[in-house]
Amino acid sequence: MEGGGGSGNKTTGGLAGFFGAGGAGYSHADLAGVPLTGMNPLSPYLNVDPRYLVQDTDEFILPTGANKTRGRFELAFFTIGGCCMTGALWANTLGSLALLYSAFGVIIEKARGAEDDLNTVAAGTMTGMLYKCTGGLRGVARGGLTGLTLTSLYALYNNWEHMKGSLLQQSL
Repeated sequence: MEGGGGSGNKTTGGLAGFFGAGGAGYSHADLAGVPLTGMNPLSPYLNVDPRYLVQDTDEFILPTGANKTRGRFELAFFTIGGCCMTGALWANTLGSLALLYSAFGVIIEKARGAEDDLNTVAAGTMTGMLYKCTGGLRGVARGGLTGLTLTSLYALYNNWEHMKGSLLQQSL
């Protein structure tokens, strides 16, 4: 249909036709004869009868005679989900601490050239300090003290038999 017509077609080049700028241009006059029986559109973009959107029935299909309350098994899903989220939070925290501790341990060992309990205590202290560095100087001090305490207790426990044996030999 060249030379204009009743439908108002336009042609433009490029990709404009894909995005609605070209192709058939419909005016409200072209759609004036289309009946909209039973439709009360909420907006000009809603092309569905709004009566279909109302949910007046139950969302789930239940067996005949079943009550509509949730059972013990269904309520357990919330508990399980909460435990998984808490577990994921702890795993993230402990994984970060383990990575920091291992990195500091390797760096200190390479710098000192020795592998002993001093590396363990220093790595634990530095891990605590870096992990809590967002809390300011007070947070750094608390984190360092916590790391120092935990790794010192570990080093003491790890060498307990050696220390006990050396104490017994000194007393003889």
